[in-house]
Amino acid sequence: MANGSSPRLLTLLAAALLVSSCSTGGRDAARDPYPYWEKGAGAPEAAAFMKVRVPAGATEVKGAVQANPREDVYILSFVTEAGEAVRIADDLRSEKPTQTKAADLPPDEEVFGHLGLPEPQTLKGARWAGVCPPCVGDSRRRTVAWIDVYVYDLAGGAARVYLHAF
Repeated sequence: MANGSSPRLLTLLAAALLVSSCSTGGRDAARDPYPYWEKGAGAPEAAAFMKVRVPAGATEVKGAVQANPREDVYILSFVTEAGEAVRIADDLRSEKPTQTKAADLPPDEEVFGHLGLPEPQTLKGARWAGVCPPCVGDSRRRTVAWIDVYVYDLAGGAARVYLHAF
């Protein structure tokens, strides 16, 4: 090509490739559309992100990581002794203690169904607290923008803990 149009064409092609790879996060959008559940990421990854210790003896421990273009979503759930569930909620340092949420509203987001669990917002009597860890000076969780915790009492002094963070 004459008159230097070859470098201009190469620049335009490079820019188009850059825009294309940025808009899909470098992923094949047809193969991995957002959001999607990360394969192999479960309770250990969710607990590590949230800096939450799953109590020894907890049962039904489940977790997952949902990849999103802006921020990933981490979910974790387990059954433990009711007092331990409250201690976990308190450790998040919410400015308000857990409070009972009305179960008559549909959840904003449905993620726990991925774990085979009902959404905690739909459970009558579930207690909730939400916290922005950096806002309350929780340096352990400075990379976590928000954590929702739900505590749902079960029979026999047990409780299911639901944690949802991004």
